Amino acid sequence: MTSLENILQSQSNVKVIDGNNDYQDYVAFDLSAQRTNQLDLNLTDAHQFEEFVEKHLADNKAKVAFGGYLEERNLYKRSENFNNTDTAERNIHIGLDLWIKAGTSVLSALDGKIHSFQNNEAVGDYGPTIILEHTVEDLTFYTLYGHLSLESLAGKAEGDAVNKGQKIAELGDAAVNGDYAPHLHFQIIQDLHDKKGDYPGVCSQQEMEYYHQNCPDPNILLKIK
Repeated sequence: MTSLENILQSQSNVKVIDGNNDYQDYVAFDLSAQRTNQLDLNLTDAHQFEEFVEKHLADNKAKVAFGGYLEERNLYKRSENFNNTDTAERNIHIGLDLWIKAGTSVLSALDGKIHSFQNNEAVGDYGPTIILEHTVEDLTFYTLYGHLSLESLAGKAEGDAVNKGQKIAELGDAAVNGDYAPHLHFQIIQDLHDKKGDYPGVCSQQEMEYYHQNCPDPNILLKIK
């Protein structure tokens, strides 16, 4: 493991979604291209997709669906953000998604401060986004929270302190979150490369090795089983 992965592994009792939802109430959710190709599901219809998520939760008697790290997906084919003709297709998801209703509280994973925030408004993008900065054992890294509500950005200031488990935002709906079924995109980033309020959450096959190193599996920290 890298030094960052060791630090993430050493943390305990970390949640980024409403703390009233225990991990025993989470269920894995496969959105790989291999699976969605087999479904009669319009991936561009956020409301139909939300019904699909709700059915998955109900069928499994679960409250939160999770997954998606390094998953190859078809979800992004509709968006020019991921399909620029000048670059390779970006379809590898490099964060962890947590699917639950809009309005659900989003919590800071660890003690830290607000690094930056902005509304990434393009279709298929994050919508309102917050990036936190953390320093543990003299190592600085970042956590990104995407697909939030517009209200989540109000009253924020760069440098504001946050505590582990503190509510920092709420999930947004399809009207503001990039046109997705409500969910949190949670990502860990070692080097932000001077970016503010945004960082790629999807990469190409050619870039995957780099992003796998720079953005380790968030479940090393969360430990959802």
